[in-house]
Amino acid sequence: MYAKKGINKIIGRGVVEGDYYYDETLSTYRHIRKVKWTHSGEWDYSIHKLVLKTLTDISKYPEFVKNLNDIVVKGGNIVEETQPIKTKQYWWLVASPNVWKFSDINVGDIMEYTLLNENGNKRRVYQNFLDAKAGDMVIGYASTPTLQVVALGQIAKDTDEKHLYFRKTEQLLNPIDYSIIKGYEELQGMECMAGGGRGTLFKVTEDEYQVLMEIIRKENPIFDTNTIETYTDSKFLSEVYMSSSELQRLKSLLKNKKNIILQGAPGVGKTFTAKRLAYALMGVKDKQRVEMIQFHQNYSYEDFILGYKPNANGGFELKHGVFYKFCKKALNTPDKDFFFIIDEINRGNLSKIFGELLMLIENNYRGKEIKLAYTDELFTVPENLYIIGMMNTADRSLAMIDYAHRRRFSFFEMNPGFLTDGFKNYMDTLSNERFNKIISGILEINEFICKDDSLGNGFCIGHSYFCNQKEFNLEWLENVIEYDIAPMLKEYWFDDVQKYESQMTLLRNILNDNR
Repeated sequence: MYAKKGINKIIGRGVVEGDYYYDETLSTYRHIRKVKWTHSGEWDYSIHKLVLKTLTDISKYPEFVKNLNDIVVKGGNIVEETQPIKTKQYWWLVASPNVWKFSDINVGDIMEYTLLNENGNKRRVYQNFLDAKAGDMVIGYASTPTLQVVALGQIAKDTDEKHLYFRKTEQLLNPIDYSIIKGYEELQGMECMAGGGRGTLFKVTEDEYQVLMEIIRKENPIFDTNTIETYTDSKFLSEVYMSSSELQRLKSLLKNKKNIILQGAPGVGKTFTAKRLAYALMGVKDKQRVEMIQFHQNYSYEDFILGYKPNANGGFELKHGVFYKFCKKALNTPDKDFFFIIDEINRGNLSKIFGELLMLIENNYRGKEIKLAYTDELFTVPENLYIIGMMNTADRSLAMIDYAHRRRFSFFEMNPGFLTDGFKNYMDTLSNERFNKIISGILEINEFICKDDSLGNGFCIGHSYFCNQKEFNLEWLENVIEYDIAPMLKEYWFDDVQKYESQMTLLRNILNDNR
């Protein structure tokens, strides 16, 4: 038997070894004859066009048979019949999350999958289980309600009479929705899509596998773990102007409560601190495990969890929001911690945005399930996900967080870091007397603000206005004072110009000293 591709290529030669039989467990190609393939590859046939029929008896044409035999068996560097080529195969393995999950298996572990179901019957597409060989590549798919490609693996060893042996090689940090895969024209003929996808192990062609891997690697690029920068407490303290005891308290609060809000005046480094706190808890600077968004007045449940969005066809389709996707990401990799950062958390309506998940973000309810409003899907906020919010205490236009929401978060007050060792070291690197005097002046103003009954320590001037300089520059310092600090103080004392003028005079006198 010779296998062809199109009208001018031969791709294999084999010997029929068994009689015809019909296999109803297969979703397609149920009419079977066993063939031992002795040669596999591609050979051009240019003597004449090959017939287009699926199966043709060529024994009547001995010259044609001789030509084929000369090309495949005798021509070029062809493997002898006694050394048939073993080609790699590709498979789509389905896990039902209600029964087992890919995330339950460690990378490198081997799972034994029985060839018979719980009723003792052969699994659907039973022949696929028998055909699976060691080294074959596997796409791991989680069925309803997940509906995502979540893992990659290999067949660990040839299937025996009882088990398929699967080794997980990678847990995808960013799972791929089935809806995305269905949108690719090249994947419309996949065996797993036939018959509604009922079954466990489906064949994937090499071309389909390459398309699938392009989709997967677009969202899950391969990183050399050796190039991910380690991040220590010392590194944190060199970048964030905070004391070591404050850092340890902050880490402890977040680990225990799982949700924390960094609050403070403008310029105390809340956003800067949030990301580096995540890195310090991870021990590495892994940006793939950190997601940052900003709330605003129009932010909604549909943006955050899921909702219907307009599509290109003029209709609407259900889309997953950023927090939903990040929860799935964390759930899919339970051995690592993930950090979700929300800037300006008090600008959004928390009840409207979180919806029914307000209960699930509590540390005591992590891992519990609740039905989502749009789909009735059972959803959970995983235990390895931590939420860090930031809140500006000096913005009078923002609503404060009510008590019902407050009990779900710990609140950490961030103060200006002018007196920390880190900022003092920074001042030493600039080594400028005028800059040092300006900082002393800012400390005096902050003391004045704290004593003001209409303001308080939540309105103090933060240190970040004066950071990120490698060498002192007078023009830069003047710009900070006149265009950052002055407008803020003017807003603070909009009803008392004398207070504003007295504090700004202090700073301006320092700037103009020794000109």
